[in-house]
Amino acid sequence: MSSLLTVSQSPHIYTPDDTKKLMRGVIIALIPAFIASVYYFGWGALIITATSVLSCIIFEYVIQKYLIRGPVTITDNSAIVTGLLLAFNLPSNLPVPLVILGALVAIGIGKMSFGGLGNNPFNPALVGRVFLLISFPVQMTTWPVPSGFKTGYADAITGATPLGILKEGIRNGEKVSQLMNQIPDHMQMFYGHMGGSMGEVAALALLIGFIYMLARKIITWHIPVAVTGSVALFTGILWLINPEKNADPLFHLLTGGVLLGAIFMATDYVTSPMVPKAMIIYGIGIGVITVIIRVYGAYPEGVSFAILIMNAFVPLMNAWIKPKRFGEEVRNG
Repeated sequence: MSSLLTVSQSPHIYTPDDTKKLMRGVIIALIPAFIASVYYFGWGALIITATSVLSCIIFEYVIQKYLIRGPVTITDNSAIVTGLLLAFNLPSNLPVPLVILGALVAIGIGKMSFGGLGNNPFNPALVGRVFLLISFPVQMTTWPVPSGFKTGYADAITGATPLGILKEGIRNGEKVSQLMNQIPDHMQMFYGHMGGSMGEVAALALLIGFIYMLARKIITWHIPVAVTGSVALFTGILWLINPEKNADPLFHLLTGGVLLGAIFMATDYVTSPMVPKAMIIYGIGIGVITVIIRVYGAYPEGVSFAILIMNAFVPLMNAWIKPKRFGEEVRNG
């Protein structure tokens, strides 16, 4: 009788990974992009990142401890990840009070108002970023020129991003071939020598983080490939139709937040689909909406809005696109 089987509820697959370990892996994957942001933006990157991370940790602790009066979970590292991703979506010269306000919105509204980690339908860092963009458009679109530690946080030299130059130039009737003379070449953009949000400029650093997370099986390839593939496909079609009004696909992949969003934001466990088929549909949706906003919308960038819009469809995808049940018979014909 000692060899009786024990029947218990699912799940029956054990894994040593937990939230704290997975979030630690994401933090490690973000280190190359953080180093690149400090190299290009100097003190501003350090100040914005430190402020954002500390604010997210403090707000989550205070809300859980004194408002919700439930268990405090700041040790799971999720607040740190939110703080890092929020900082990476901000200009490196953004006033500190606005960074703190963005962190409050990200944690208080984007995360804790829904019950905390695992219950939030929208990516908290993007909720904070979009709130700041809509509420403080001037401060959120004043981009420092990469100059390292040569200039201070408050007196950084500012300039337009490649996407901003392209959008404004096309609106004024200029040709893309002329505008490209005002923009860093593709190799410079690949390494990160351009204006933009501090964590999105260095494609090389973001790809290193992507490879690390794939190797550690923190994420799968489905969403990042679907996002970047759809952006490349649709911008490529537009470019082939009229190269004087549309930039080439590589330009769109290297500029703005496509890589940061595809690798680190859209792959958030809580706000992305669970099934590979749904992940691909979700990623394609993000890519298509991004291209529509960039090409036809008022904003030169659209990744944040695209991800939040597709976040809203995730519950529907999870309800209708489900994996095959274990042991289910597959009938042919």
